Amino acid sequence: MLGLDTRALRVIWTALVVAATLGLIYVLRHLLVLLAFSVFLAYLVFPLVSIVQRVFHVRHRAVAIGLVYLAVFGVLFGGSAALVPMLTDEATALAQRLPEMSKRVQSGEIIGELLRRYGWEASTIASIERAVRAHAQDLAGQAQAVVTAGLKWLASAWMVVLVPIFAFFILKDRERLAVAVEGVIDSRAGRGLWREIVGDVDQVLGNYVRALIVLCVVTFVVWSVLFYVAGVPYALLLAAIGGALEFVPVVGPVTAGVIVVAVSLFAGFTHPWLLVGFLVLWRGVQDYVTSPLIMGKGVELHPAVVIFCVLAGGEIGGVPGMFLAVPVFAAVKIIGQRLGLRKAESSRPTLVVAAPDTKAPRSTRPD
Repeated sequence: MLGLDTRALRVIWTALVVAATLGLIYVLRHLLVLLAFSVFLAYLVFPLVSIVQRVFHVRHRAVAIGLVYLAVFGVLFGGSAALVPMLTDEATALAQRLPEMSKRVQSGEIIGELLRRYGWEASTIASIERAVRAHAQDLAGQAQAVVTAGLKWLASAWMVVLVPIFAFFILKDRERLAVAVEGVIDSRAGRGLWREIVGDVDQVLGNYVRALIVLCVVTFVVWSVLFYVAGVPYALLLAAIGGALEFVPVVGPVTAGVIVVAVSLFAGFTHPWLLVGFLVLWRGVQDYVTSPLIMGKGVELHPAVVIFCVLAGGEIGGVPGMFLAVPVFAAVKIIGQRLGLRKAESSRPTLVVAAPDTKAPRSTRPD
């Protein structure tokens, strides 16, 4: 056909299928993001549902899920009632000072004051101020665009409403969904491979989700206490920003650190370098102590791969894509490892040992 052999046609067909699949994923990316966040919430709630069923002997999982939803949303609303007024006061105070801060930053005045405090030469300070004035407008516009996009996404009512609904059905029918997919697979070996992949991905994603929640809560609590004791301006607001940005690997913590140092510096905090030292030390504790201890094995990715995944996810899906890139890549990695291991086992030669012939005549010694 068209002068092409069967192998070339198979390669072209595979490439076309892959391209069509990637195009469909891109078109449905918003719906897939919704589904991914529903799975995230399901993994977060599932341990609580299991505890409710086991402790209170609730036979119907739907009832247990409803009880957990009531408890979780009750805690969230109660915590919001206590924290939101304080966060609102600090955010209002910061918003009132932002125009003045922005003006001083764009003029280079605040940078010059900081450098003079540490004894820099006047000519060097003047050069830095000119560079800041030349590029401050572009940087401010980019930052405003990023913040606006993030707030617009967070304000999407359909995300807030549909994610818990989808998570409810995922929790309620998770075993039924797995069995339905398994029933489509014909071979016994394929069904076994499917169960192994589902088990591995389930464990890794569960550990990842729970680790993220713990890292966010720990960051918020520790930063709130230390910033308040050290007299950092807007301590609770900056701690909340740091805890929220823990959800985005690599880029989130770096962005939080820049925001904390910049706001505290421009607000007149007298020890910014101690704050920088604390943030660097805290990043090391989170990355090399807290995260491995909570997350366990299974999400070991090279830092360069993590950065690439986050940037690629941001290009495809914005802020949600940055958040979901690492767990999706980790799941794909596990699937590839399982498929490779199964292929290696199937291609391994088997050694067949012949059984001894028990019917052979016994040798008799002559008398």
